[in-house]
Amino acid sequence: MPSLALFTESILFDSLSQFMTKGGPVLWWLAALVFVFWLIAIERLLFAFIIFPKQQQDWFSQWQSRDEHQSWYAQKQRDAWLSQAHLSLFQYLPILKCLIALFPMLGLLGTVTGMISVFDTLSMQGTSEPKLMAAGISMATLPTMAGMVAALAAVFFYSQLFSMMEKKELHLDKLFRSRA
Repeated sequence: MPSLALFTESILFDSLSQFMTKGGPVLWWLAALVFVFWLIAIERLLFAFIIFPKQQQDWFSQWQSRDEHQSWYAQKQRDAWLSQAHLSLFQYLPILKCLIALFPMLGLLGTVTGMISVFDTLSMQGTSEPKLMAAGISMATLPTMAGMVAALAAVFFYSQLFSMMEKKELHLDKLFRSRA
């Protein structure tokens, strides 16, 4: 059974390696940015589900332990906690948004570099070698497709993440206001 797993792993690695080679160097840059995006996105999910609830509980227990909630000082303390919550929840989201914008741009850069390769082949070999042009055409289409797929997946995830962070912030605000 281990040989089947190694065989499958080898096939997947070979397929990915061929795909990346056909896509050209721009596809490697795109893959690196996609990796960074998902690394930050997973960190934000872990923060939202593990770290933030602990912070929220600390702030809320401090709020409940106060004798009064109506004074100017109490309101400013609550506002400070809400501001802290906002900053911590939405941290790195602008970076994710910027990376999403870069995905299709890198795909288009791949298109340009692939077409330049096709034109170089045409100028050197003429139109008699279509197989040589095929490599440039795949270098033109694969990064574009990969950039669009990465951008679509990332936009969907980003919108869900942003909405979740807004709900968490609103929930904390409601908690503070319900005990005021």
